[in-house]
Amino acid sequence: MKKLDILENQVNTVYLGIGSNLGNKKDNIEKAKFLLIDNNINLISVSSYYNTPSWPNPKNPDFINIVVKAKCVHEPEILLGICKFIESKLGRKKTPKNSPRECDIDIIDFDRKIRRNGLILPHKMMHLRNFVLIPLFEIEKNWSHPITKITIKKMIFSLPNKDIRSIKQI
Repeated sequence: MKKLDILENQVNTVYLGIGSNLGNKKDNIEKAKFLLIDNNINLISVSSYYNTPSWPNPKNPDFINIVVKAKCVHEPEILLGICKFIESKLGRKKTPKNSPRECDIDIIDFDRKIRRNGLILPHKMMHLRNFVLIPLFEIEKNWSHPITKITIKKMIFSLPNKDIRSIKQI
């Protein structure tokens, strides 16, 4: 019984953003979800798919994005390594920042941890991204930013109107 208690205390709640704008985008996301599960990352809830223009270059193919809530026993750097491995396995190559890609997995929030060195937690741009905030709100309406304590609703309301209008649930 004691070992179970110790293991339970090591379980982390994480939120991951998964996106794709190359190839069969939905299939890429589904494969990423399968590979997360295959790496002992247990999905608790998954948002709908959302379509958004590519940023910063809207001439690139549109993205499809989701956010997942998951439980895992991995440390943040191990989880990041798993995400990078999955991205690579699905065809992502080293390209300039914000280039089109088959798979992109971002750690949005890792058990409400705050880190400013190395892997930055929570994700430093998440509060500005419609494709993170809206799917996150869908699955976790009471989420608030670990640093600023601002609610997800307030973050969404602070987005520019064009960002709200440009995202479509599919």
